[in-house]
Amino acid sequence: MRVLITGGTGFVGQALCPRLAAAGHQVVILTRQSNPSLPEAATTAVTRLDDLAPDEFGAVINLAGAPIGDARWTEPRKKLLLDSRVSTTSRLVEWMGRTRQRPHTLVSASAVGYYGEQGDQPVTEETPPTPGFTHQLCVAWEREAERAGALGVRVCVMRIGVVLDRDGGALAKMLPAFRLGGGGRLGTGRQYFPWIHREDMAAICEWLLDNPKARGAYNASAPAPVTNADFTSALGRALARPTVVPVPAAALKLLFGEMSELLLVSDRMLPTRLLEAGFKFRYPDLAPALAAILARRA
Repeated sequence: MRVLITGGTGFVGQALCPRLAAAGHQVVILTRQSNPSLPEAATTAVTRLDDLAPDEFGAVINLAGAPIGDARWTEPRKKLLLDSRVSTTSRLVEWMGRTRQRPHTLVSASAVGYYGEQGDQPVTEETPPTPGFTHQLCVAWEREAERAGALGVRVCVMRIGVVLDRDGGALAKMLPAFRLGGGGRLGTGRQYFPWIHREDMAAICEWLLDNPKARGAYNASAPAPVTNADFTSALGRALARPTVVPVPAAALKLLFGEMSELLLVSDRMLPTRLLEAGFKFRYPDLAPALAAILARRA
């Protein structure tokens, strides 16, 4: 099957493209970069959606979006975060509607931010959200993807936790300080941290693509979420380094402003629908996941 991937040059896309190619799919990347560094096994990259015909593709995987934790949430930054997700998804759905022979499946990213602050209660796909910027962002993002359902397209939405691997994402930012013994809990450390190994994240994308009965929202995180304090301790043990330099919540709020909620909000998110449908995680627990990540060469 020919699969179009938006955001395919990003952190998750770099793991997903080789996986899909190994399964026999032909991967086409839609990117804004004029001369992108293509992930392994991506056969083609295009910069204009209008250069493609929807009937050339069996499915679309939508991973596009500006990194949410790379800069303070000023009003211009919030607009960029919204436009890079919501507007991109809207254009994809409009493109799908231009022909009778449409892609049969849209697998679209969303995020754990959909739920907002949830304390220590288990968070399933049915948990009522708490209002806030990340919830508003994810609702608008998901709403655009769901519009494809009216076109007869099967729609799956992934509410993604913190994706872990050593060469990108949150873990790559943490590792230098932790390797120097400067790691520590954030705030109280009691906030839950929904994590997922990047290999499992790519596997979820492929599983949703291949399962015709799958539709709707799925929590995409490991089945054993941990608190920030537990994660900090586990990473310190994996690196054989102390983790005794906590960062108070007040300091995080001063440094990052509203964006500090990414570090302080608690979401004990569980992949309930994936588990009920029989999806098997390769890395369900944190310690083996970190050991596998850190054992590989950079």
